[in-house]
Amino acid sequence: MTSSPSMPAGVLGPGITPEKILDKVAGLVLHRPMNLLWLAALAMAAGGGAVLTLSIGYLFYEGTGVWGINQPVGWGFAISNYVFWVAIAMGGTFISSGLLLARQHWRTSINRFAETMTLLAALNAGLYPALHLGSPWVFYYLFPYPNSMALWPQFRSPLIWDVVAIGLYLSVSVSLWYVGLIPDFAMLRDRATDRRRKLIFGFFALGWRGSSRHWKRYQVTYLLLAGLTVPVVFSVHSVTAADFATTLLPWWHETILPPYFIAGAIFSGVAMAVLLAIPMRAVYGLHDYITEAHLNAAGKLILTGGLIVTYTYIAEVWASWYGGDLYEWFQTRSYFAGPYAWCWWVAVVCNGIVPQLLWFPRVRRNSLLMWLICSDILIGMWTERFMILVPVLQKGHLPSVWGFYVPTWIDWSTFIGTIGFFAFGFLLFLRYLPMLSSSELMELSHVTDAGRHLPTEFSPDHAG
Repeated sequence: MTSSPSMPAGVLGPGITPEKILDKVAGLVLHRPMNLLWLAALAMAAGGGAVLTLSIGYLFYEGTGVWGINQPVGWGFAISNYVFWVAIAMGGTFISSGLLLARQHWRTSINRFAETMTLLAALNAGLYPALHLGSPWVFYYLFPYPNSMALWPQFRSPLIWDVVAIGLYLSVSVSLWYVGLIPDFAMLRDRATDRRRKLIFGFFALGWRGSSRHWKRYQVTYLLLAGLTVPVVFSVHSVTAADFATTLLPWWHETILPPYFIAGAIFSGVAMAVLLAIPMRAVYGLHDYITEAHLNAAGKLILTGGLIVTYTYIAEVWASWYGGDLYEWFQTRSYFAGPYAWCWWVAVVCNGIVPQLLWFPRVRRNSLLMWLICSDILIGMWTERFMILVPVLQKGHLPSVWGFYVPTWIDWSTFIGTIGFFAFGFLLFLRYLPMLSSSELMELSHVTDAGRHLPTEFSPDHAG
């Protein structure tokens, strides 16, 4: 393979040509049979989705009292999981859009994973505010629609901020994901052998012919959507942080929360993308497309996020002590040795200490170690969300209103169900849609040897 000056060595494996890329991407969708491993995984994920459905049905029937929330802990697993899934979604968008704008070519092989992860995580996140209403069947009151009763949303409510933020984020993310798929839909349309698939892929390809006009509009649209998505992503997680920062509770009433949430989101989102990409690399033989260079680059990004998160841990403790607020410092000491101290120490170990192994290149290039470290980070980041939420509510300013929160089986089953829903959607994506962006991969592997060029249906220079 002849490497272009802009393509770092190791982004793609040796001998990868445009024809091989097309054959691989198309073959994964058109010619790969449903094996027992995929069916077993799909059945387990569907079981998780069924658990989610039953949990929501029971919640609707009995009310939010089936959760472990009480006074003063009015926010429990629902909001913790909401913040966790929003962070996963944001991290996926950062890989897809942020690294595209930064011209990081290594994102090309995993951006489709990241975009799909973003959509599924955002759907999970959007579920929790509706469930937390108590009367979710009147959720339409959250939207400013014309109505005869002149009832309008209370725009000073954090709940409305979440609805607006998630709605905008989903619309932009779906647009970016779909636009990126259009050239691949056209390629599948042209390579499909049965009429049903040709019609389905042709419908979603929107008449794509690979002409220079199509490529120009595609590239401009994709770049504009990426540029629009990045500020939307930062605003969404800033809004999530503002849900806490606008209160007067110790440890919440801080300006550091928005950048803290954003750094943690990138940290956990990249870890989730790597956690998904490594098994796919092994199962589907993608070693020439997701190489050690990808793991190395992702490991550096995860290490950077871990250092930022660790700094915020230290800064919060320092600001709490130096600020001289007795309530703030009491809350900080409760993190170290209170009833929820395990949250603090798990978060510090998983998010601050274990990622330091990524200083070593051998660790970053080892797929098993990277997978274990990413799993550890996701456990730590979920624990951190719980740590931010529950201990603060459990101990307010007055000892007379202190309480304790214990999640119920409905809390756990709903969270496990969202994981099942996420896995179910991701498995369907792996089977029926191209998991790699063939057009972007071929741009990296463009061969200029005599007699070898990009296929005309994908060449940006083709006049059509």
